[in-house]
Amino acid sequence: MYPGQQPGPYGQQQLAGPYGQQQPTGPYGQPPQYQQPYPQQPYAPQQPYPPQGYPQQPYPPQQPYPPQQPYPPQQAAHAPAQHLDEGRMRLDPNLTPAQRDLALKIQAKSKPMAYGMVLGIPLTFGGVHYGLTQKPLGFLVALAGLALLAFGVFSLMQMRALKRQLRLITADAWRSPAAHLPGARKAATQAAYLNGLLVLLSLAATGYLLYKGAGWGAYGNSLGFGALSLGAALPFGMALAAATTIPQLLQVIPAGAKVGRSLYSIIFVLATTVTGEGIKGGSAGPIVAGGATLLICGGAMSLLGNATKRMRGETS
Repeated sequence: MYPGQQPGPYGQQQLAGPYGQQQPTGPYGQPPQYQQPYPQQPYAPQQPYPPQGYPQQPYPPQQPYPPQQPYPPQQAAHAPAQHLDEGRMRLDPNLTPAQRDLALKIQAKSKPMAYGMVLGIPLTFGGVHYGLTQKPLGFLVALAGLALLAFGVFSLMQMRALKRQLRLITADAWRSPAAHLPGARKAATQAAYLNGLLVLLSLAATGYLLYKGAGWGAYGNSLGFGALSLGAALPFGMALAAATTIPQLLQVIPAGAKVGRSLYSIIFVLATTVTGEGIKGGSAGPIVAGGATLLICGGAMSLLGNATKRMRGETS
């Protein structure tokens, strides 16, 4: 050995460092390999998107349920019963099975009710008129009319019972959950006033028909008197229907506003007819009366629609 040399762990010699200290060596006597604090990456730097190894999904995952059908599966059996060619109205697809069954029963009762009323009223009043002015045979016709009218009233009572059952499972037939809010109470009061105006308009239409009947000669013959009685009975029945909704509205029940809106729509159609006839004939009276009625009915329908939403707690 030379001076300043010391044997290594495996028989190799190592040079002494300054001050007699040994320099560190590797496990085989080679100089140690110092690793850099941050080794070079063999791959490109990561992107700000999800790391590699997780496949990106270009589209959202598929929904586990199929798209909603026009009729729920449990209601599909009732769908074939809706035929417009049979005089039935198209039902709301959002009805529950119980509501749908009751609505179909109500539609089934509406036909005998309509036949009984439409045939019974003119036969009854026209038969009485004929019996008083012409021959006693008219009283027999009046009895037949009374039987038809009683059948119509009986069907009407059955419809009302079915409607009460339908209201028990309809949300709008109950007191509004927002009845404690001032806005809902104010809307209910406004709707009650509008339906009260509807009662007055319907009674006015009844009196107008009875008054105009004299000029039409309806009081001079039995057929005309029977037809006039039927025509006057329609707005009178609307007045009764509108009057029954006022107590409901005072209890903040939204169904009263919906009924009033439907009744206003009937008068709106009639006013449209009167206005059109006035325009064709060049008469200012029907034009003014029909136009004013159109404005009143249109505004009332809009206000009742907003009142219904506010009584439900919805934003109008």
